Amino acid sequence: MKTLILYSSHDGQTKKIAEFLTALLEGEVIVDALREDYNIEAFDRVIIGASIRYGHFSKMLDRFVMSNHKHLSQKSAVFFGVNLTARKEGKDNPETNVYVRKFLQRTKWQPKLSAVFAGALLYPRYKWFDRVMIQFIMKITGGETDTSKEIEYTDWEKVKVFAQRINKLDKSSKFS
Repeated sequence: MKTLILYSSHDGQTKKIAEFLTALLEGEVIVDALREDYNIEAFDRVIIGASIRYGHFSKMLDRFVMSNHKHLSQKSAVFFGVNLTARKEGKDNPETNVYVRKFLQRTKWQPKLSAVFAGALLYPRYKWFDRVMIQFIMKITGGETDTSKEIEYTDWEKVKVFAQRINKLDKSSKFS
């Protein structure tokens, strides 16, 4: 099993999750930043992880999925979204997380599995504008507003379970 994990990350948390998955997945795993021209044909499994910034995934993600829709549909393709909204119970799965739900509806992509993970709040690392905007959004949504803090909301056990589901998915597809 040859796996490609592509990630689209603003501040590194999606990349961190992608790299964490490599140790848990069976077979050869390659992790790389998402590019529109990435050739996925040589891989048995493709996992795409992407983060939200100001309510949107990157436009490159949409273009990549649209241009690779046929190949993704033929492979064991999986998606995970990363956002701070997922820190709240009830907004932490693909059906209830508005960003992931709308993305999958818009692109008409039906990954074999999908998940949502809470990201990280890294105030000290943000540029001034991002820090102020994210602080404002967090204030509106009842989140942390202390700009001296860094908080990792990612539930690593949930990521482990996701990896187990991916491994199980591929085993069951071999026998069907």
